[in-house]
Amino acid sequence: MKILGQLAFLLLLGGIWCQNNRNAKASGKATKKSGGNQGGEVGQSPPTVDLTPRGTGGSGNTGGTGSTRGTGGTAEAGREGAAAARAAGQQTDDMRLHFLKNTQVTCNDGTAAGFYLKEFRGSRRWLLFLEGGWCCYSKETCDSRYQNIPRLMSSSGWPQTKRGTGILSSQAEENPHWHNANIVFIPYCSSDVWSGTGPAPTPPPRPRQGREKERERNANATEYTFMGSLIIREVIKDLIPKGIKLAKVVMLSGTSAGGTGVLLNIERVASQLEQLGAEAQVRGLVDSGWFIESKQQRSPNCPETVSCSPEDAIKIGLRLWNGVVPDRCRQLYKRGEEWQCFFGHKLYSTLTSPLFVVQWLFDEEQLRVENIYMGGQTLSEEQWQYIQNLGRELKNSLRDVTAVFAPSCLSHTVITKSNWMSFQVRGTSLPRALQCWDRSLDATRNNRTPAKGCPFHLVDTCQSPQCNPTCPALVDQATQQELTLLQMLVAMGLDLQKLALEPQGDEDSLTSMVSNGG
Repeated sequence: MKILGQLAFLLLLGGIWCQNNRNAKASGKATKKSGGNQGGEVGQSPPTVDLTPRGTGGSGNTGGTGSTRGTGGTAEAGREGAAAARAAGQQTDDMRLHFLKNTQVTCNDGTAAGFYLKEFRGSRRWLLFLEGGWCCYSKETCDSRYQNIPRLMSSSGWPQTKRGTGILSSQAEENPHWHNANIVFIPYCSSDVWSGTGPAPTPPPRPRQGREKERERNANATEYTFMGSLIIREVIKDLIPKGIKLAKVVMLSGTSAGGTGVLLNIERVASQLEQLGAEAQVRGLVDSGWFIESKQQRSPNCPETVSCSPEDAIKIGLRLWNGVVPDRCRQLYKRGEEWQCFFGHKLYSTLTSPLFVVQWLFDEEQLRVENIYMGGQTLSEEQWQYIQNLGRELKNSLRDVTAVFAPSCLSHTVITKSNWMSFQVRGTSLPRALQCWDRSLDATRNNRTPAKGCPFHLVDTCQSPQCNPTCPALVDQATQQELTLLQMLVAMGLDLQKLALEPQGDEDSLTSMVSNGG
């Protein structure tokens, strides 16, 4: 009888342990489903840097929103479960930090530049990713950047590992087409839109140079080094022992300033690999780096951060960074006009490498250039008109681009967001469009006919912001509440009736679009 009693007690204990174990697993799964992009994941921080005290702002659509809506204990259990899983040997999903062998090529502050690598043994496909984060172009702007966002100028605080999201993920569910490639994340620490080639040459003193000019030259003198283009070159050199010379395809990708960096460096990367004897086809993926020139009239002199247009910042920066642009584009413009090669619609026709452009038609960073902050305090009728015109202008600039994915949404960057598969244009998701493009290029290289019914030129036909039903949600910056576009416009002080944005408007009106799922 005593033995039976002990046996029953042991069985009861075993049942409780099993139930607890099942609950912990369920909690872990629930947390994983709800987003949960914790810790060292890449691609989730705002790619563009605002140097004013306001911070980086943004619409909050950076993917993985579930972690902010967790339910206390469940989220905690999920985090513990994830940590246990990593400890159990799944850390191979992480990308590991490697510093460049060439110690002469550095970040802005002289610390070692480097890259994160997740190898996939046996794969002959390589995905190289350039991080974004705008730039600095004078002593003042660089000092401010170094103080506020040091990781974009120094490697001293970089973690040893990172976990990729979106197209950088090694999970097939999140990244169906590129999860089994060798994935390389190159952190942005050169502040030069990936164009710098080392110390800027000191111009010789000019006779009878005015004191003002001298003061301006001294103000722009800086102790930082700008080596973005050289960093890319050295990363490829360091990947030779890892097998990049045997690659069939090398995809150079990037978001925001990193996307512009792809435009500026793709021909140089293709040439470098060719010289190494590699037979790889180099392809480019530009996400939210296809900008158009600013429309705002500004003072011709822009010594302060806020008053400089992107064009002026690049003009000044090019001299400071000793920046380079692709040869064929540079030949189109006279000396001093090379800054025009930073704009995709001017550069695209000069490139020989295949390029895929991902661009929201109402890019938030493009709007910030014009001091328009969706979800901010106010919006004038003129600013609303600019927003609508921006969509048309971006659409026109993409007309001759062979491979493009351009939804009519207000957002910025997409390929590194964990929910990147959810956005569609005319029923096709971005990963699917990229796969169609890849297959078409492979077919052409092998003298085969590309498959029909697999589209990769996808530009939304609806005209208004958020008219695509798969657009990321808009978020009020003050309350962090999700709003429809009409609610946001009202909150920002626009008179919808005056602008004819009401239900009885014509069929193509904004309200009609929004009520149909935008």
